[in-house]
Amino acid sequence: MARVAVLSADLMFGSRVQASLTAAGAQVELLATEALVRERLADAWLRPEVLLVDLTDPDLDGIAALIALRSDGLLDATATLAYYSHVDADVRRRALEASFDLVVPRSRMAREAPQLLASLTGG
Repeated sequence: MARVAVLSADLMFGSRVQASLTAAGAQVELLATEALVRERLADAWLRPEVLLVDLTDPDLDGIAALIALRSDGLLDATATLAYYSHVDADVRRRALEASFDLVVPRSRMAREAPQLLASLTGG
């Protein structure tokens, strides 16, 4: 069972992703702030295998969060997936430059969350 953290303040969409991944056997935790993600990544018992980052939230700079977490060495054992609004090509480009393992439109995340998770965990 994969352990997944979702960095998103959007409870509606986050809950949808959580339900989809939980039904597929993952253990999913919704986290609204980078500080909460940082706590989980620093704890060997709570560290997620995969971090999903919402790039559609105007109050959350998910790209900056990834860069900071990676530079602090907190993502060495964690795969990363970002989802963005399909109309925001600049956010997609910046996410790819920031070295997320996978960057997908939000609509694809909604449709294929379990398959996307499996592609990152080898399951």
